Amino acid sequence: MEPTAAHPETEPTTEAPADVVADASQASGADPLSTISRDIAEVPSVEIISTAALHLMSAAAVNLGLAEDLPDHKDLDEARSLIHALAGLLDASVQSLGHHHAAPLRDGLKSLQLAFREASSIPDEPGAGPGEKYTGPVLPSPKR
Repeated sequence: MEPTAAHPETEPTTEAPADVVADASQASGADPLSTISRDIAEVPSVEIISTAALHLMSAAAVNLGLAEDLPDHKDLDEARSLIHALAGLLDASVQSLGHHHAAPLRDGLKSLQLAFREASSIPDEPGAGPGEKYTGPVLPSPKR
C-alpha cells in the first residue's frame, strides 16, 4: 500500500491502531506496555539470541545473492556488516547458548563467511574477513 496524500508518512501495518489497543487495554484494565513486557519476559534468552542470529543470517544471505528470488542482488558491504555482527553475537553468547544451539549457528556463520570470500572480487587477507576477528581465519577446504 502506498502512502496517501493525506498521510504521506503512513506505512502499511498489520498491527491494530494504537487507539484500538489503548481502548481494549483500558476496557480490560491492562497496561499495554506491561503486557508487552510480560510477554517478552516469558521468552527464554536462548530463543531471543537464536532469533536475532537467524535474522542476521538471512539478511546476510540475501546480500550475498543467495536468495532464490533475488539471485542477482549483491551488496557485499552490507553482507560484511551483518556477518560481523552475527559473529560478535555468537561469540558473546556462546556460554548462554550452549553447544546444542551454538553449533548449527556457527556452521551457518562459517558458510556465510565462505560465501562472502567466494563472492568478493578482492579477497581479504586470512583473518581479516567478516567476523574473523571473532572466529579466526575461515578458508575454503583444499580441493581433492
